[in-house]
Amino acid sequence: MDSSNNLVNKQVVKSWLLWGFFWAVFAPFIGIILSLKFNYPNFLSNEYLHFGRLRPVHVNGVILGVFSTIFLGLVYYMVPKLAGIRMYKEEWSKYAVWLWNGTLIVSFLSLLLGFNKGLEVAEFPNPLPLGLAAALFLVAYQVFMTIARRKEEKIYVSLWYIISALIWTGMNLLYGNFVIPYTAPGINNVALHGLFLHYVVGLWITPAGLAVIYFFLPASARNPLYSHRLSLIGFWSLAFFYPFVGIHHYLYSPVPTWTQTIAIVSSMMLIIPVWTVVANFFGTLKGNWNKFQTDFTVKLMIFGAVMYFIGSTQGSLEALLSLQQPTHFTDFVIAHSHATVFGGYVIWVLAACYYVWPRVAGGSFNASTATWSTWMIMGGISAMIFILITQGLIQGTELMAGSEFVDSLATMKPYWFIRTFTGITMDVGIALVGINLYLSSRGLRGAKA
Repeated sequence: MDSSNNLVNKQVVKSWLLWGFFWAVFAPFIGIILSLKFNYPNFLSNEYLHFGRLRPVHVNGVILGVFSTIFLGLVYYMVPKLAGIRMYKEEWSKYAVWLWNGTLIVSFLSLLLGFNKGLEVAEFPNPLPLGLAAALFLVAYQVFMTIARRKEEKIYVSLWYIISALIWTGMNLLYGNFVIPYTAPGINNVALHGLFLHYVVGLWITPAGLAVIYFFLPASARNPLYSHRLSLIGFWSLAFFYPFVGIHHYLYSPVPTWTQTIAIVSSMMLIIPVWTVVANFFGTLKGNWNKFQTDFTVKLMIFGAVMYFIGSTQGSLEALLSLQQPTHFTDFVIAHSHATVFGGYVIWVLAACYYVWPRVAGGSFNASTATWSTWMIMGGISAMIFILITQGLIQGTELMAGSEFVDSLATMKPYWFIRTFTGITMDVGIALVGINLYLSSRGLRGAKA
Protein backbone atom coordinates (compact mmCIF):
# COMPACT_ATOMS: atom_id res chain seq x y z
CA MET A 1 0.00 0.00 0.00
CA ASP A 2 1.44 3.36 -1.05
CA SER A 3 1.65 5.68 1.93
CA SER A 4 2.47 8.90 0.05
CA ASN A 5 0.38 11.89 0.93
CA ASN A 6 -0.77 13.00 -2.51
CA LEU A 7 -2.77 9.99 -3.72
CA VAL A 8 -6.13 10.69 -2.09
CA ASN A 9 -8.47 13.54 -2.98
CA LYS A 10 -9.44 14.40 0.57
CA GLN A 11 -12.32 16.70 -0.37
CA VAL A 12 -14.02 13.97 -2.39
CA VAL A 13 -13.74 11.46 0.44
CA LYS A 14 -15.02 14.04 2.94
CA SER A 15 -18.03 14.84 0.76
CA TRP A 16 -19.10 11.21 0.54
CA LEU A 17 -18.56 10.58 4.24
CA LEU A 18 -20.43 13.71 5.31
CA TRP A 19 -23.44 12.56 3.31
CA GLY A 20 -23.04 9.13 4.89
CA PHE A 21 -23.05 10.70 8.38
CA PHE A 22 -26.28 12.49 7.49
CA TRP A 23 -27.95 9.27 6.34
CA ALA A 24 -26.62 7.54 9.50
CA VAL A 25 -28.78 9.92 11.54
CA PHE A 26 -31.76 9.98 9.17
CA ALA A 27 -32.33 6.29 8.34
CA PRO A 28 -32.04 4.89 11.91
CA PHE A 29 -34.36 7.68 13.14
CA ILE A 30 -36.99 6.47 10.69
CA GLY A 31 -36.39 2.98 12.07
CA ILE A 32 -37.15 4.19 15.60
CA ILE A 33 -40.47 5.66 14.44
CA LEU A 34 -41.34 2.36 12.73
CA SER A 35 -40.45 0.41 15.87
CA LEU A 36 -42.75 2.59 17.96
CA LYS A 37 -45.58 1.96 15.51
CA PHE A 38 -45.60 -1.75 16.42
CA ASN A 39 -46.99 -0.83 19.83
CA TYR A 40 -48.58 2.49 18.90
CA PRO A 41 -49.98 2.09 15.35
CA ASN A 42 -51.54 5.56 15.36
CA PHE A 43 -48.28 7.32 16.23
CA LEU A 44 -47.59 9.87 13.47
CA SER A 45 -50.24 8.13 11.41
CA ASN A 46 -51.11 10.40 8.53
CA GLU A 47 -51.10 10.07 4.77
CA TYR A 48 -47.35 10.55 4.44
CA LEU A 49 -45.96 8.92 7.59
CA HIS A 50 -47.82 5.64 7.94
CA PHE A 51 -45.92 2.35 8.18
CA GLY A 52 -46.21 1.39 4.52
CA ARG A 53 -44.49 4.58 3.34
CA LEU A 54 -41.86 4.84 6.07
CA ARG A 55 -40.56 1.27 5.93
CA PRO A 56 -39.06 1.47 2.40
CA VAL A 57 -37.51 4.82 3.37
CA HIS A 58 -35.83 3.12 6.34
CA VAL A 59 -34.66 0.02 4.45
CA ASN A 60 -33.35 1.90 1.42
CA GLY A 61 -31.96 4.59 3.72
CA VAL A 62 -29.80 2.04 5.51
CA ILE A 63 -28.68 0.13 2.40
CA LEU A 64 -28.28 2.94 -0.13
CA GLY A 65 -27.93 5.89 2.24
CA VAL A 66 -25.81 4.82 5.20
CA PHE A 67 -23.87 1.81 3.96
CA SER A 68 -23.48 2.52 0.24
CA THR A 69 -22.70 6.22 0.57
CA ILE A 70 -19.97 5.67 3.16
CA PHE A 71 -18.62 2.71 1.19
CA LEU A 72 -18.33 4.76 -2.00
CA GLY A 73 -16.47 7.42 -0.04
CA LEU A 74 -14.08 4.77 1.26
CA VAL A 75 -13.57 3.54 -2.32
CA TYR A 76 -12.07 6.93 -3.15
CA TYR A 77 -9.61 6.34 -0.29
CA MET A 78 -8.82 2.64 -0.80
CA VAL A 79 -8.40 2.46 -4.58
CA PRO A 80 -5.69 5.15 -4.96
CA LYS A 81 -3.79 3.69 -2.02
CA LEU A 82 -3.91 0.16 -3.46
CA ALA A 83 -3.24 1.22 -7.05
CA GLY A 84 -0.42 3.63 -6.18
CA ILE A 85 -1.86 6.45 -8.31
CA ARG A 86 -4.56 9.09 -7.95
CA MET A 87 -8.10 8.29 -9.01
CA TYR A 88 -8.71 8.50 -12.76
CA LYS A 89 -10.60 11.65 -13.84
CA GLU A 90 -10.88 13.02 -10.30
CA GLU A 91 -12.91 15.98 -11.50
CA TRP A 92 -15.80 13.62 -12.24
CA SER A 93 -16.06 12.60 -8.58
CA LYS A 94 -18.11 15.63 -7.54
CA TYR A 95 -20.78 14.76 -10.11
CA ALA A 96 -21.04 11.22 -8.74
CA VAL A 97 -21.52 12.29 -5.12
CA TRP A 98 -24.23 14.84 -5.95
CA LEU A 99 -25.99 12.58 -8.44
CA TRP A 100 -26.09 9.71 -5.95
CA ASN A 101 -27.31 11.68 -2.96
CA GLY A 102 -29.58 13.98 -4.96
CA THR A 103 -31.31 10.92 -6.40
CA LEU A 104 -31.73 9.47 -2.91
CA ILE A 105 -33.38 12.66 -1.63
CA VAL A 106 -35.84 12.82 -4.52
CA SER A 107 -36.52 9.08 -4.23
CA PHE A 108 -37.29 9.22 -0.51
CA LEU A 109 -39.64 12.14 -1.01
CA SER A 110 -41.35 10.18 -3.79
CA LEU A 111 -41.89 7.22 -1.45
CA LEU A 112 -43.44 9.47 1.20
CA LEU A 113 -45.75 10.90 -1.47
CA GLY A 114 -46.93 7.39 -2.35
CA PHE A 115 -44.96 6.63 -5.52
CA ASN A 116 -43.77 3.05 -5.08
CA LYS A 117 -43.14 0.16 -7.51
CA GLY A 118 -44.00 -2.38 -4.82
CA LEU A 119 -40.79 -4.43 -5.02
CA GLU A 120 -38.66 -4.52 -1.87
CA VAL A 121 -35.42 -2.53 -2.25
CA ALA A 122 -36.66 -1.59 -5.74
CA GLU A 123 -39.47 0.68 -4.57
CA PHE A 124 -38.10 3.89 -6.08
CA PRO A 125 -40.37 4.97 -8.95
CA ASN A 126 -38.86 4.79 -12.41
CA PRO A 127 -36.85 6.44 -13.86
CA LEU A 128 -35.20 7.58 -10.59
CA PRO A 129 -33.04 4.43 -10.21
CA LEU A 130 -31.27 5.50 -13.40
CA GLY A 131 -29.69 8.29 -11.35
CA LEU A 132 -28.22 5.76 -8.94
CA ALA A 133 -27.08 3.55 -11.82
CA ALA A 134 -25.42 6.50 -13.58
CA ALA A 135 -23.57 7.53 -10.40
CA LEU A 136 -22.46 3.94 -9.82
CA PHE A 137 -21.28 3.54 -13.43
CA LEU A 138 -19.32 6.78 -13.10
CA VAL A 139 -17.57 5.54 -9.96
CA ALA A 140 -16.99 2.13 -11.55
CA TYR A 141 -15.38 3.66 -14.64
CA GLN A 142 -13.02 5.71 -12.46
CA VAL A 143 -12.16 2.65 -10.38
CA PHE A 144 -11.54 0.34 -13.34
CA MET A 145 -9.40 2.87 -15.20
CA THR A 146 -7.39 3.58 -12.04
CA ILE A 147 -6.75 -0.13 -11.51
CA ALA A 148 -5.83 -0.58 -15.17
CA ARG A 149 -3.20 2.17 -14.82
CA ARG A 150 -1.98 1.05 -11.38
CA LYS A 151 1.66 1.09 -10.34
CA GLU A 152 1.24 -1.80 -7.92
CA GLU A 153 1.69 -5.09 -9.78
CA LYS A 154 -0.53 -7.26 -7.56
CA ILE A 155 -4.23 -6.70 -7.03
CA TYR A 156 -5.03 -6.86 -3.31
CA VAL A 157 -8.15 -8.74 -2.16
CA SER A 158 -10.06 -5.51 -1.39
CA LEU A 159 -9.83 -4.58 -5.06
CA TRP A 160 -11.27 -7.97 -6.07
CA TYR A 161 -14.32 -7.29 -3.94
CA ILE A 162 -14.67 -3.66 -5.10
CA ILE A 163 -14.49 -4.67 -8.77
CA SER A 164 -17.02 -7.48 -8.34
CA ALA A 165 -19.42 -5.39 -6.25
CA LEU A 166 -19.50 -2.59 -8.84
CA ILE A 167 -20.00 -4.96 -11.79
CA TRP A 168 -22.65 -7.13 -10.14
CA THR A 169 -24.60 -4.21 -8.73
CA GLY A 170 -24.57 -2.13 -11.88
CA MET A 171 -26.31 -5.00 -13.65
CA ASN A 172 -28.57 -5.80 -10.70
CA LEU A 173 -29.88 -2.22 -10.42
CA LEU A 174 -31.10 -2.36 -13.99
CA TYR A 175 -32.38 -5.93 -13.63
CA GLY A 176 -34.43 -5.24 -10.49
CA ASN A 177 -35.86 -1.89 -11.51
CA PHE A 178 -36.38 -2.20 -15.25
CA VAL A 179 -36.65 -5.91 -16.07
CA ILE A 180 -38.53 -7.69 -13.27
CA PRO A 181 -41.46 -5.23 -13.00
CA TYR A 182 -42.32 -5.51 -16.70
CA THR A 183 -41.41 -9.03 -17.83
CA ALA A 184 -42.33 -11.57 -15.15
CA PRO A 185 -45.90 -11.81 -13.84
CA GLY A 186 -47.20 -13.92 -10.96
CA ILE A 187 -45.05 -16.47 -9.18
CA ASN A 188 -42.18 -15.90 -11.62
CA ASN A 189 -42.04 -12.31 -10.45
CA VAL A 190 -41.75 -13.50 -6.84
CA ALA A 191 -38.91 -15.89 -7.69
CA LEU A 192 -36.94 -13.36 -9.73
CA HIS A 193 -37.46 -10.68 -7.09
CA GLY A 194 -36.08 -13.07 -4.48
CA LEU A 195 -32.94 -13.34 -6.56
CA PHE A 196 -32.69 -9.55 -7.03
CA LEU A 197 -33.17 -8.87 -3.31
CA HIS A 198 -30.44 -11.31 -2.35
CA TYR A 199 -28.11 -9.94 -5.00
CA VAL A 200 -28.41 -6.57 -3.24
CA VAL A 201 -27.26 -8.22 -0.01
CA GLY A 202 -24.85 -10.87 -1.30
CA LEU A 203 -23.42 -9.25 -4.42
CA TRP A 204 -23.32 -5.62 -3.25
CA ILE A 205 -23.35 -5.21 0.52
CA THR A 206 -21.31 -8.34 1.24
CA PRO A 207 -18.40 -7.85 -1.20
CA ALA A 208 -18.38 -4.11 -0.47
CA GLY A 209 -18.27 -4.72 3.28
CA LEU A 210 -15.57 -7.36 2.94
CA ALA A 211 -13.49 -4.97 0.80
CA VAL A 212 -13.60 -2.49 3.68
CA ILE A 213 -12.58 -4.86 6.47
CA TYR A 214 -9.88 -6.52 4.35
CA PHE A 215 -8.31 -3.07 3.87
CA PHE A 216 -8.80 -1.34 7.22
CA LEU A 217 -8.37 -4.20 9.69
CA PRO A 218 -4.74 -4.93 8.68
CA ALA A 219 -4.06 -1.19 8.28
CA SER A 220 -5.38 -0.24 11.73
CA ALA A 221 -3.95 -3.34 13.47
CA ARG A 222 -0.62 -2.84 11.68
CA ASN A 223 -0.48 -6.56 10.96
CA PRO A 224 -0.32 -8.28 7.57
CA LEU A 225 -3.35 -10.19 6.32
CA TYR A 226 -3.28 -13.65 7.90
CA SER A 227 -3.81 -15.74 4.75
CA HIS A 228 -3.96 -14.85 1.07
CA ARG A 229 -5.17 -18.40 0.35
CA LEU A 230 -8.16 -18.03 2.70
CA SER A 231 -9.07 -14.77 0.98
CA LEU A 232 -9.14 -16.64 -2.36
CA ILE A 233 -11.42 -19.34 -0.94
CA GLY A 234 -13.75 -16.74 0.58
CA PHE A 235 -14.02 -14.68 -2.60
CA TRP A 236 -14.64 -17.48 -5.08
CA SER A 237 -17.00 -19.46 -2.86
CA LEU A 238 -19.10 -16.30 -2.38
CA ALA A 239 -19.11 -15.65 -6.13
CA PHE A 240 -20.09 -19.24 -6.91
CA PHE A 241 -22.73 -20.02 -4.27
CA TYR A 242 -24.51 -16.72 -3.51
CA PRO A 243 -26.24 -16.21 -6.89
CA PHE A 244 -28.48 -19.24 -6.18
CA VAL A 245 -29.77 -18.54 -2.65
CA GLY A 246 -32.53 -16.05 -3.47
CA ILE A 247 -35.41 -18.54 -3.33
CA HIS A 248 -34.72 -19.68 0.25
CA HIS A 249 -37.37 -17.31 1.65
CA TYR A 250 -40.00 -18.93 -0.56
CA LEU A 251 -39.85 -22.51 0.70
CA TYR A 252 -43.23 -24.28 0.89
CA SER A 253 -44.44 -21.91 -1.86
CA PRO A 254 -45.63 -22.53 -5.45
CA VAL A 255 -42.11 -21.71 -6.67
CA PRO A 256 -40.78 -24.90 -8.37
CA THR A 257 -39.35 -27.35 -5.85
CA TRP A 258 -36.07 -27.83 -7.72
CA THR A 259 -35.28 -24.12 -7.38
CA GLN A 260 -36.03 -24.31 -3.65
CA THR A 261 -33.66 -27.27 -3.32
CA ILE A 262 -30.86 -25.41 -5.10
CA ALA A 263 -31.42 -22.44 -2.79
CA ILE A 264 -31.22 -24.63 0.32
CA VAL A 265 -28.00 -26.34 -0.79
CA SER A 266 -26.42 -23.02 -1.83
CA SER A 267 -27.41 -21.41 1.46
CA MET A 268 -25.68 -24.15 3.43
CA MET A 269 -22.58 -23.87 1.22
CA LEU A 270 -22.34 -20.17 2.13
CA ILE A 271 -20.98 -21.32 5.46
CA ILE A 272 -17.68 -21.77 3.58
CA PRO A 273 -17.04 -18.10 2.66
CA VAL A 274 -18.46 -16.83 5.96
CA TRP A 275 -16.36 -19.00 8.25
CA THR A 276 -13.30 -18.63 6.00
CA VAL A 277 -13.21 -14.84 6.00
CA VAL A 278 -13.97 -14.59 9.73
CA ALA A 279 -11.08 -16.96 10.47
CA ASN A 280 -8.88 -14.75 8.28
CA PHE A 281 -9.89 -11.64 10.21
CA PHE A 282 -9.19 -13.20 13.60
CA GLY A 283 -5.88 -14.56 12.33
CA THR A 284 -4.88 -11.08 11.17
CA LEU A 285 -4.83 -9.93 14.81
CA LYS A 286 -2.53 -12.80 15.84
CA GLY A 287 0.06 -11.45 18.26
CA ASN A 288 -1.54 -8.01 18.32
CA TRP A 289 -4.86 -8.45 20.11
CA ASN A 290 -4.11 -5.48 22.35
CA LYS A 291 -5.32 -3.36 19.43
CA PHE A 292 -8.82 -4.67 20.11
CA GLN A 293 -8.74 -2.80 23.42
CA THR A 294 -7.08 0.40 22.28
CA ASP A 295 -8.16 1.04 18.67
CA PHE A 296 -11.78 1.91 17.86
CA THR A 297 -11.47 0.76 14.24
CA VAL A 298 -10.17 -2.67 15.28
CA LYS A 299 -12.71 -3.01 18.09
CA LEU A 300 -15.70 -2.32 15.82
CA MET A 301 -14.27 -4.33 12.92
CA ILE A 302 -13.89 -7.46 15.07
CA PHE A 303 -17.28 -6.98 16.73
CA GLY A 304 -18.80 -6.57 13.27
CA ALA A 305 -17.07 -9.79 12.18
CA VAL A 306 -18.68 -11.63 15.11
CA MET A 307 -22.13 -10.27 14.18
CA TYR A 308 -21.48 -11.13 10.53
CA PHE A 309 -20.62 -14.68 11.59
CA ILE A 310 -23.74 -15.01 13.76
CA GLY A 311 -26.14 -13.43 11.28
CA SER A 312 -24.81 -15.20 8.20
CA THR A 313 -24.70 -18.62 9.88
CA GLN A 314 -28.24 -18.00 11.10
CA GLY A 315 -29.26 -17.16 7.53
CA SER A 316 -27.85 -20.45 6.24
CA LEU A 317 -29.52 -22.51 8.95
CA GLU A 318 -32.93 -20.90 8.58
CA ALA A 319 -32.94 -22.01 4.95
CA LEU A 320 -33.36 -25.61 6.15
CA LEU A 321 -36.95 -26.84 5.81
CA SER A 322 -37.12 -27.95 9.45
CA LEU A 323 -36.04 -24.51 10.69
CA GLN A 324 -38.09 -22.59 8.15
CA GLN A 325 -41.33 -23.78 9.75
CA PRO A 326 -40.90 -22.10 13.17
CA THR A 327 -39.06 -19.02 11.87
CA HIS A 328 -40.68 -17.89 8.62
CA PHE A 329 -42.87 -14.77 8.87
CA THR A 330 -41.50 -14.08 12.38
CA ASP A 331 -39.02 -11.65 13.92
CA PHE A 332 -36.36 -14.37 13.75
CA VAL A 333 -35.81 -13.32 10.13
CA ILE A 334 -35.61 -9.67 11.21
CA ALA A 335 -32.88 -10.66 13.68
CA HIS A 336 -30.91 -12.17 10.79
CA SER A 337 -31.16 -9.06 8.62
CA HIS A 338 -30.24 -6.68 11.46
CA ALA A 339 -27.30 -8.83 12.60
CA THR A 340 -25.76 -8.85 9.14
CA VAL A 341 -26.63 -5.43 7.70
CA PHE A 342 -26.48 -3.32 10.87
CA GLY A 343 -24.30 -5.49 13.10
CA GLY A 344 -21.82 -6.37 10.36
CA TYR A 345 -21.67 -4.19 7.28
CA VAL A 346 -22.79 -0.80 8.67
CA ILE A 347 -20.49 -1.20 11.66
CA TRP A 348 -17.58 -2.04 9.34
CA VAL A 349 -17.93 1.15 7.30
CA LEU A 350 -18.39 3.24 10.45
CA ALA A 351 -15.28 1.65 11.95
CA ALA A 352 -13.33 2.58 8.82
CA CYS A 353 -14.44 6.20 9.28
CA TYR A 354 -12.50 6.33 12.57
CA TYR A 355 -9.40 5.53 10.50
CA VAL A 356 -10.07 7.67 7.43
CA TRP A 357 -11.71 10.83 8.73
CA PRO A 358 -8.76 12.16 10.80
CA ARG A 359 -6.51 11.53 7.81
CA VAL A 360 -8.63 13.47 5.32
CA ALA A 361 -10.25 16.11 7.55
CA GLY A 362 -7.82 16.57 10.41
CA GLY A 363 -8.52 16.94 14.11
CA SER A 364 -8.84 14.37 16.88
CA PHE A 365 -12.20 12.87 17.77
CA ASN A 366 -13.39 12.78 21.37
CA ALA A 367 -12.27 9.43 22.81
CA SER A 368 -14.88 9.51 25.59
CA THR A 369 -17.72 10.02 23.11
CA ALA A 370 -16.26 7.29 20.89
CA THR A 371 -16.16 4.91 23.85
CA TRP A 372 -19.79 5.61 24.77
CA SER A 373 -20.97 5.28 21.17
CA THR A 374 -19.05 2.02 20.72
CA TRP A 375 -20.62 0.43 23.80
CA MET A 376 -24.06 1.73 22.81
CA ILE A 377 -23.69 0.20 19.34
CA MET A 378 -22.38 -3.13 20.59
CA GLY A 379 -24.79 -3.40 23.51
CA GLY A 380 -27.80 -2.17 21.52
CA ILE A 381 -27.41 -4.44 18.50
CA SER A 382 -26.50 -7.49 20.65
CA ALA A 383 -29.57 -7.06 22.84
CA MET A 384 -31.78 -6.41 19.80
CA ILE A 385 -30.62 -9.58 18.04
CA PHE A 386 -31.20 -11.63 21.21
CA ILE A 387 -34.72 -10.31 21.76
CA LEU A 388 -35.69 -10.65 18.09
CA ILE A 389 -34.50 -14.27 17.96
CA THR A 390 -36.31 -15.05 21.21
CA GLN A 391 -39.62 -13.48 20.21
CA GLY A 392 -39.36 -14.96 16.73
CA LEU A 393 -39.07 -18.49 18.09
CA ILE A 394 -41.92 -17.87 20.54
CA GLN A 395 -44.15 -16.56 17.76
CA GLY A 396 -43.17 -19.42 15.45
CA THR A 397 -44.01 -22.12 17.98
CA GLU A 398 -47.36 -20.41 18.63
CA LEU A 399 -48.19 -20.47 14.93
CA MET A 400 -47.15 -24.12 14.63
CA ALA A 401 -49.45 -24.92 17.57
CA GLY A 402 -52.39 -23.51 15.61
CA SER A 403 -52.67 -19.96 16.96
CA GLU A 404 -54.08 -17.29 14.70
CA PHE A 405 -51.48 -14.87 13.37
CA VAL A 406 -53.25 -11.89 14.98
CA ASP A 407 -53.19 -13.63 18.36
CA SER A 408 -49.45 -14.22 18.03
CA LEU A 409 -48.96 -10.49 17.55
CA ALA A 410 -50.51 -9.81 20.95
CA THR A 411 -47.84 -12.02 22.51
CA MET A 412 -45.15 -9.96 20.80
CA LYS A 413 -46.08 -6.58 22.31
CA PRO A 414 -43.84 -6.72 25.44
CA TYR A 415 -40.90 -7.83 23.31
CA TRP A 416 -41.47 -4.97 20.88
CA PHE A 417 -41.01 -2.48 23.74
CA ILE A 418 -37.60 -3.99 24.46
CA ARG A 419 -36.78 -3.99 20.76
CA THR A 420 -37.54 -0.27 20.57
CA PHE A 421 -35.30 0.49 23.55
CA THR A 422 -32.39 -1.55 22.17
CA GLY A 423 -32.88 0.05 18.76
CA ILE A 424 -32.76 3.55 20.20
CA THR A 425 -29.56 2.66 22.06
CA MET A 426 -27.92 1.32 18.90
CA ASP A 427 -29.12 4.15 16.67
CA VAL A 428 -27.93 6.89 19.05
CA GLY A 429 -24.53 5.17 19.13
CA ILE A 430 -24.37 5.08 15.32
CA ALA A 431 -25.36 8.74 15.04
CA LEU A 432 -22.69 9.71 17.60
CA VAL A 433 -19.94 8.26 15.40
CA GLY A 434 -20.66 10.70 12.58
CA ILE A 435 -21.37 13.62 14.88
CA ASN A 436 -18.18 13.04 16.87
CA LEU A 437 -16.01 12.83 13.75
CA TYR A 438 -17.63 15.87 12.13
CA LEU A 439 -17.18 18.04 15.22
CA SER A 440 -13.57 16.89 15.59
CA SER A 441 -12.56 18.57 12.35
CA ARG A 442 -14.95 21.49 12.21
CA GLY A 443 -13.02 24.56 11.15
CA LEU A 444 -9.82 22.59 10.60
CA ARG A 445 -7.91 22.00 7.41
CA GLY A 446 -7.35 18.46 6.19
CA ALA A 447 -4.48 16.53 7.72
CA LYS A 448 -2.10 14.39 5.79
CA ALA A 449 -3.52 11.15 4.40
